Amino acid sequence: MDKIAIIGSGNIGFSLARGLVQRGGMQPEHITLTRRNVGALTEAVPEGFQVTGDNVEAVRSSSIVVLAILPQQLAQVLDELAPVIGQVRPLVVSVVSGASCGDIRTRLGEGVEIVRAMPNTAIAIGESMTCVATDVASNESVARVERLFESVGEVISIHEDLMTSATALCACGIAFFLRGIRAASQGGVEIGFHAHDALKMAVQTAKGAADLLSKMQTHPEGEIDKVTSPKGCTIAGLNEMEHHGFSSAFIKGIKLSALKADGLYQG
Repeated sequence: MDKIAIIGSGNIGFSLARGLVQRGGMQPEHITLTRRNVGALTEAVPEGFQVTGDNVEAVRSSSIVVLAILPQQLAQVLDELAPVIGQVRPLVVSVVSGASCGDIRTRLGEGVEIVRAMPNTAIAIGESMTCVATDVASNESVARVERLFESVGEVISIHEDLMTSATALCACGIAFFLRGIRAASQGGVEIGFHAHDALKMAVQTAKGAADLLSKMQTHPEGEIDKVTSPKGCTIAGLNEMEHHGFSSAFIKGIKLSALKADGLYQG
């Protein structure tokens, strides 16, 4: 049975730990959570997780180490962990935006297997879209990481040079879609609904649209065609949005986020 150390157990790290227990079949005592402010992990103790502020000690007894820290913290943490990782040789999983496998190996040493994973905040409810990539790690190691994140949502394996793009589309994308839902609910208020009713209607409509594509395996335009009749109200609304740059703005936002993600880790 793998023992896992999650270094930097904020929202993403703690949600992964919970998913591994609730849906991945792991025992909480086999997962160690670390954080500089250990007091922020008090709710993890009654759930059976190991909790510590000592990153080195957490790694010493682990076969998988998940780096769930901010890009600006990475260099310092890697320098701290390099000696013990060199001894223990765990599989290292990085969810740090902008840092390549090569960047991490430069500080940890050659021979350390590193797999990158980019989940999003829907990991908290087991609905993450996680992209996984590596440069030279074995297929077996990649499969181990895929199994970890399958406990908290959907997983796709991609080339490493697409990881910053995955950050923009999937991790930042959560915020983009949430802003769209917010806008829809505000439109609902404009046309007469109370705010709480408008939000509920917008949320369920967005969920229905996503589920429709996921379960029917159809293309968005095919489903759009089903609700756009000649001279109808749907096509009128869609065309008005496009006249104001809806699709263009969305695409430009994703492209800019990808550019920013590429520069988050400065080494």
